[in-house]
Amino acid sequence: MEAVSLKALASVSPREFADILAGPPERAAAWVAAAADNGIVDAQAVYGQYLLDGHGVARDPAAAFNWFRHAARAGHAMAMNMLGRCYEFGWGTAACAPVAVYWYRLAAQAGLDWGMYNYATALALGNGIDENRADALDWFQRAAALGHAKSINLIGGFHEDGWVVPVDPDAAFDHYRRAAAAGDFRGQFNFARLLAERGRIDEALAWLARVPVTATPAFVAKMRAYLASSPIDAFRAAALQLPPQPQSQPHCMESAS
Repeated sequence: MEAVSLKALASVSPREFADILAGPPERAAAWVAAAADNGIVDAQAVYGQYLLDGHGVARDPAAAFNWFRHAARAGHAMAMNMLGRCYEFGWGTAACAPVAVYWYRLAAQAGLDWGMYNYATALALGNGIDENRADALDWFQRAAALGHAKSINLIGGFHEDGWVVPVDPDAAFDHYRRAAAAGDFRGQFNFARLLAERGRIDEALAWLARVPVTATPAFVAKMRAYLASSPIDAFRAAALQLPPQPQSQPHCMESAS
């Protein structure tokens, strides 16, 4: 890795540093590592992400965990969220759902939409904390107010299934529409389902075609099975057109749900 001195860090302008980050990953990682080593909290969170994803540096979940912990203890909301993910999935540490929830709650209370989403998900599922769907809906709504697409989609699920609130197909439809438009692949799938129920098959197919662009392989497999068993001829045909394996997603600074 390129050696970056404290003098070099002190002399670089914000524009130059942004250009470095946008350049070759190996050089970006060297500069971010130097900034992290010198106590820059934002850099510690970013370098943790680089180490988790192997961006310009060898992938090292244990080192990523340590950098997220440094930044989280300094009050960095995204690092708190990512530390929660490390504890939830066992990235660089032993998995521990209650500790994951602790960090998600801190990230949520700090105003981070992804922290709100992950904390709400834990509450909805009773994962690491007692199940509380009413509180889960409240946190999903807070994240949705910040434009968080995945939370908007899940609020649609509350309205469709009657969790906490009365069943309301129109509210579900509207939330799925908003989540789909914001780029959430589950929202796109759910919106397509409800469009089809309303007889708007061509619109549904257009939204289904967008799903594999960002969806996880596991979700595409589930969607394929759903479409293949559909009574709608066009849906069964769409199942045959799905790509065999969509591109996998990185451990981005969110939830990989």
